[in-house]
Formats: sequence, C-alpha cells, structure tokens
Amino acid sequence: MICLLCFFVLSGFTGCNDGPPPLSPPGYDLGAYKKFIMSADLREISGITFLHDNSDTMYAIEDEDGKLFYFHLGDNKFQYQKFGKHGDYEDVTIMDKRNFVVLRSDGSLFVFPPGLVKDGNRNNVAVYENILPQGEYEGLYGDDDGSLLALCKNCKVDDQRDQVSVYRFRTDQHGRLAITEHFQVDLSGINRADEKRKSKFHPSCLARHPITREWYMISSVNKVLLVLDDKWRLKSTYPLDPGLFKQPEGLTFDRQGNMYISNEGGQGNANVLLFKYKRP
Repeated sequence: MICLLCFFVLSGFTGCNDGPPPLSPPGYDLGAYKKFIMSADLREISGITFLHDNSDTMYAIEDEDGKLFYFHLGDNKFQYQKFGKHGDYEDVTIMDKRNFVVLRSDGSLFVFPPGLVKDGNRNNVAVYENILPQGEYEGLYGDDDGSLLALCKNCKVDDQRDQVSVYRFRTDQHGRLAITEHFQVDLSGINRADEKRKSKFHPSCLARHPITREWYMISSVNKVLLVLDDKWRLKSTYPLDPGLFKQPEGLTFDRQGNMYISNEGGQGNANVLLFKYKRP
C-alpha cells in the first residue's frame, strides 16, 4: 500500500520514504517536491530563471548549444531561440529587469533583450568574451540593485576549501558591462573541525531568496545546499540526497519564495524540482 501511494502522488507533491525527513532550510521541506520532466533537448539543462519573478514561464539553457528555452512547467511544449554558437553554457539570469545574461564556463557573457525570444534576432546579442579572470564559472545572478554577480567554480585565487570568488558587474557610462568588485566568500564553516582534510567546494549555481534576502548556493559535485545571510556570511548547510538531486545545476525562486532546482538527466531525462515555500 505504501508503494502504491507513492506511485499515485508522483504527479503532485512527493516525499514518500521510510527514513527521517531531510534537513531543510526554514520554510522548505526537501522531502516534499513536485517534479517536472524536461524534453530530450534539455537533457543537459543547467541554468534556469524567471522574467520578473513571474513563474508563468521558465527560461532555461543547456550546456551544449547556444539556445534559450522557454516553456510552461507541466506542459510538453519546449520552444527556444538561438543566442550563440556551440559552447559550455552554465547559467542564465535577468539583469536590471531588462536583459537576459548567459554565462559560459570560460567566463564569457552573452547579453540580449527578451525580444530576442520573440523574433530570433541574434544581432541583438552583446558578447563579452572572457570578461572574467581565467577560471571555471557556473553561477550567475542579477541582483535587485541592477548589478550582476558571477560565482567562480574553480579559480586559482581561491583555495576552494575556505573560500570562493564572486565578481560584481555594473554597466558603465557607455552601457557596457564592467567588473566593479571582487570579493571572496568565507566557506570554512562547511567543514567539521574533526575532519582531517577538508574537501574542495565547487559551486554550481547562485540565487537570492526574494523574501528573506538570503543567498542560496548549490554544489552539484559536493551535493550540498548553502544558505548565507545578506552579508555573504555562511549560516547553514544542507546535504542533498544524490538519489533525488542527481546533478543539480540550476536554481531560482519565484516571487512567492518557491524554490526551483534543475537536474541534468545523465542517462535519463532532466527535471526541475519545485519546493513550496511556507513562511516559518
């Protein structure tokens, strides 16, 4: 009967298991989720976002082709527009509520207006080749103040055990993106004091909670979710079940604080997991 019950609730919010409930951030239950299966074209899904925090349409990229996908969660219609050539694209966000920005793993940025999704005009794409210092990048977030933040997955300036780098961009007087700040986030609290050797931390995605203003960071390699305060101080860590989070590469919130995490498909279908938010 338990297995049968689990089968029937897969179309809604699921969370059937025999063990204790997973440790979860305040307002969430990482054991209760709704799963949305992606199309074969999005098997390598990476970044996800909403335009103006409107959960009606999700925008997503995958890490092989320069395509911006857009779709309604729960539908089987996945449309896209080309913005770039073949490449390792890792995240997408909205900057200053006006433009999509896509991050390529080598530190290049692609900026284009929402109109590109409608008319497919690639002449509207501004390309910033290798604008970030040499390294590997996977996290990108457009903050409310109009700035853009890029999170480094693997940079020489970081030891990856105690800190990771964040670069802030703003537009200059000519409307061009420029780095205005570089700082390192202290992550030494992730590791227990009794560990003989700290494991390296490689972040995959970054987003800001619209209600608490906390920063959320996920590492696919480490299978962990971090919550930091608005000053980038680590508050708590939450292990992610590898059976559910096979390869979490994307993270976003809607205006109600509901959390969405995308997982690459590997040998199967990719998915987006929705975790409802309830004010603690």
